[in-house]
Amino acid sequence: MTQATIHSTICKSGYTATIRPPASVTGAEKKLSEKSYGTTSSPNVTEYDHLLSLEDGGDPNDPKNLWPEPPDPGHTHGINNAKDPVETRLKQAVCSGKVTLAAAQQALVSDWTTALARLGLK
Repeated sequence: MTQATIHSTICKSGYTATIRPPASVTGAEKKLSEKSYGTTSSPNVTEYDHLLSLEDGGDPNDPKNLWPEPPDPGHTHGINNAKDPVETRLKQAVCSGKVTLAAAQQALVSDWTTALARLGLK
């Protein structure tokens, strides 16, 4: 993924659906990943998430880009995490030209909790 390809990839509606790996692939990877993290989970509360989200140009198939993300503290039913809206906001900023793809990706993987503020988007 490069700055030159964003309009035919991440900025194109429906793009992530075309590259998202199926659960039949990620299910086995999730179990191995949880084992390496020393955790176990219920599939209804833990999301097998991309560290660098697909909507921000992350590699859909690299196991190093996937991790079992627990729900936000206090959330007990279903998958819910505060990282998702940050990922969406970064994609919108990239597609509108407010920030570069590289800057958004770096901010997201460095510390997603401060990414928007560091890029002046909050």
